[in-house]
Amino acid sequence: MIAIRQFHFPEDYDAAAHLWKSMERGVVFGRSDTQEEISKKIARDPDLFLIAESDNELIGTIIGGFDGRRGMIYHLAVADGYREKGIGSQLLAEVEKRLRSKGCLKCYLMIFSDNGEAARFYEHHGWQHMSHDLVFGKELL
Repeated sequence: MIAIRQFHFPEDYDAAAHLWKSMERGVVFGRSDTQEEISKKIARDPDLFLIAESDNELIGTIIGGFDGRRGMIYHLAVADGYREKGIGSQLLAEVEKRLRSKGCLKCYLMIFSDNGEAARFYEHHGWQHMSHDLVFGKELL
């Protein structure tokens, strides 16, 4: 049985970090994924950081963010061997539900341009490719 629950910090951190590092594509473990940075995320909106468990093993994650106006989705990841079983769909649906309950009207996510599997997954769940928008980023040191 799969259970979806809120991420517990710091207890779940090592398992989540291991999952993110094990992903073949789609999730890159970066400096914002350190334990110190994740603790900042948990302080802001812990109810939007969810995990999927099977037999007390962390097998999936999703991080939602809400700035009071727009939502953002990060690190939807499901462990190899558990994919194609609806776990990612369950995680996405639950975080979308929680974002809606906060009054979020619009949400964004980013995927790597070569990740067609993720694009199809999100399109299947009603997300639209925003080809007219460009994404910019800057490392703030």
